[in-house]
Amino acid sequence: MISIFLSYPQPHKQEQQEFIGGFIEYLKNKDITPRTLGVTDYDSNNPLAAIRRLMLESDGFITVAFRRLYVNKGVSKFKADIESTEEKEVSEKWFTSPYCQIETAMAYQLGLPIISLLEKGVTAEGVLQKGVVGLYLPEFDSSNPVQHYLSLSDWKQTMAQWEANVVTVNRAKGFPRQLY
Repeated sequence: MISIFLSYPQPHKQEQQEFIGGFIEYLKNKDITPRTLGVTDYDSNNPLAAIRRLMLESDGFITVAFRRLYVNKGVSKFKADIESTEEKEVSEKWFTSPYCQIETAMAYQLGLPIISLLEKGVTAEGVLQKGVVGLYLPEFDSSNPVQHYLSLSDWKQTMAQWEANVVTVNRAKGFPRQLY
């Protein structure tokens, strides 16, 4: 059995809940067991230690970056006073949970195969920028059925590559590390 760490913020919209439910079902049908702290696994230790422990038991990592925080009108670098640094207006932007960034970075440090899914409109920054830590899929629109997204050719090709990497990790865990 292949176990992966599935990171996603708690959905706040029904369409997000339906998307993650359909995605989890898709993974299970491929004999991939998604594990999420606070959903499938529980740990009373501090969250980062619990996340790391769960990741060490996993063969791959997926983050689903749902829209979480909406900034209607804001300012980046508010009241900047360093020469060549200016304030910048930020308006009508979606951001995701910081745990999507934290957990992705942790998975990268452990060498897990990573794939990132961003909901349409989520600002791709940090480790969620395309190509920074692993494979990247096209944005998904949670108002469309998950089956629509899963049928896209980009999705199928990228997921097949990620799955092959996960199987390689799963097999390699049974052997001692090699020096060369």
